[in-house]
Amino acid sequence: MLQDRTLAFNTALLTASGLVMRFVGMIWQVWLVSRIGEAGIGLFQLVMSVNALAVTVAMSGSRYAVTRLVSEERGLERPNGAAQALGETMLYGLFFGLAAGLILMLTAEPLGFLWLEDARTVRPLFVLALTMPLTGLDSVMHGYFTAVGRVWKSVTVSVCQQLLTIAVTACVLLVGPAADLEFAVAGITAGALIGEAFGLMALGAAYAIDRRKHGIVRDKSLPPVPGMTRRLLTIALPLAAASYARSGLSTLQHLLVPRGLRSSGLTAERALAGYGVIQGMALPVVLFPSCLMMAVAELIVPKLTERQMRGQTDSIRQVTEDALWKSLLFSAITASLFLSLGDSLGLALYDSPQAGRYIRIFACIVPVMYMDMAADGCLKGLGEMMFCMAVNIADVGLSALLVWLLLPRWGLGAYIFVICFTEIFNFALSLWRLWKVSGVRLPLQRVLYAALAAIISGALARFVATFTGADGSLWALALSATAGLGLYALALRGRFDL
Repeated sequence: MLQDRTLAFNTALLTASGLVMRFVGMIWQVWLVSRIGEAGIGLFQLVMSVNALAVTVAMSGSRYAVTRLVSEERGLERPNGAAQALGETMLYGLFFGLAAGLILMLTAEPLGFLWLEDARTVRPLFVLALTMPLTGLDSVMHGYFTAVGRVWKSVTVSVCQQLLTIAVTACVLLVGPAADLEFAVAGITAGALIGEAFGLMALGAAYAIDRRKHGIVRDKSLPPVPGMTRRLLTIALPLAAASYARSGLSTLQHLLVPRGLRSSGLTAERALAGYGVIQGMALPVVLFPSCLMMAVAELIVPKLTERQMRGQTDSIRQVTEDALWKSLLFSAITASLFLSLGDSLGLALYDSPQAGRYIRIFACIVPVMYMDMAADGCLKGLGEMMFCMAVNIADVGLSALLVWLLLPRWGLGAYIFVICFTEIFNFALSLWRLWKVSGVRLPLQRVLYAALAAIISGALARFVATFTGADGSLWALALSATAGLGLYALALRGRFDL
């Protein structure tokens, strides 16, 4: 019972902190757009696409590995083994962090000049190279606190780190010239470096207190647990290899986008601006409510795993259908509200009609995006982790191929098509596999009713927004969305078990 309460508390804490950090991140993104413009956001997104691959190398599966090893040793009541697992994983994280930093530092100029084709990206890449060893160690410490069930320490450090990073970066950008995009992006990466350093020191201090209080200290008088290194590598390296493949293809895709846009006839600045609006402005808004779906995906894993171990086939299908159904209800009204209020939202957040137009376009695939998260959680709970990884790798590989083939001819329209097509491709495969392993199905009549209720509720939200003059006013948009949500809840009340 105590473990169940701890799990529920940690899940709620992670969900709440995720919402808070995304909200703060969105406000920060809005300020960045006003400070460095759409082209600056596009340049920053280019740099971060390379950073994502470097971070993947720096982590190399260490977070999950330390969580698994420390949990196993604690389950066997071997505090010495838990401390040994943490120590060896710290060395593992430091090795791959240093390797990622060295590789990024040595390749910063070739990447900036030859791949990104923008000299302004070189200096920010050098700065990011310095963060990699810190990232490798940070990942291990966060995994440790997850393993010992004291997630609140990890969450507290993460929130403080984000706030410090934003504060430092804002100070740098306010001091420097707004028109100098190279300085601006380098300033953002410098803020990230300071935030990572603070995070590692804070996690180290939290661990020093934690190990004295809970006794997870390496006792040198006891022999080490045999085979720990082998266990570590067996867990971490397969995860690392799959992550390298997916992240590498994703980075390649993002590097090809501005090049393809330039080949379609856009100038370098317009290509960066278009990429920045889609990747750095519209998609973060569309994905903001998905924090709730990520929580559902996390909660469903242990629930389904327990039923699978007991052979409860009927219960598995019921739980899976319930998760998909609730994700459909949530995503349907979210999509309808984005479709109805997207233009006004783009103006209110970014003063950008283009961002609003893209929010409305991507609203059409919100049900696919959100339900795919729930489907992935169900598959992982049923032991289909390798299938999920294979589908994700195929997804980004197909994205990179289509970007390379289509963007030079059809420009931004092709990029939007690629995002929508690959999201549908990923979800179709996940849903097919989930049907095969659980027999899940959703009655068409209920789906159509929910869709109709969402459409009517979105129309009411649009009417209220027009009546109140919501363009440029977040408060009026909030009132409009509340009206739509209220009608949607009334339409579903009593008809479905929510």
